Amino acid sequence: MDQKLRELHASLGIPAEYYKNTKLACFGAPTALISIGADVFGRPQRLEQTAATAWFAMREHAESDGIALQVVSAYRSAEYQAEVIQRSLDKGDQIELILQRIAAPGFSEHQSGRALDLTTPGYKAVEEEFEESNAFTWLTQYARQHGFELSFPRNNPYGVIYEPWHWCYQK
Repeated sequence: MDQKLRELHASLGIPAEYYKNTKLACFGAPTALISIGADVFGRPQRLEQTAATAWFAMREHAESDGIALQVVSAYRSAEYQAEVIQRSLDKGDQIELILQRIAAPGFSEHQSGRALDLTTPGYKAVEEEFEESNAFTWLTQYARQHGFELSFPRNNPYGVIYEPWHWCYQK
């Protein structure tokens, strides 16, 4: 972990031992990102090339099976991740609880340019209820053949909450 990241962590109150205690990988920024279109909020989203290609194929496969997969979030820089955490801090949330649902800057799979938070029509974004959707059922059956895996299942070893919406390209 470089000095800039350590300083960013310190400014957010992230414990200095976070990078030693977590089993999460530390990611650098990808060298190149490509557009994958807008998310459900109309914001432009990007992924690294191989993940984007796999995403397009997976989305097309889902559509052919009558499943609508929608992007909630894709690539996020360390600085953006810090902003997400700061918003929670500003609401009065404790950093220890925040880090159970939001990875520290540098440790988010989103920073790799290979992670997607997904939803489907009729379901709130980044809510556990997504597991009750046909889209989640479809993902559990077919995402792996497109190189995507559920990163944070129940009782995962990372201390992160169950995130049925978070899928990361692994190939």
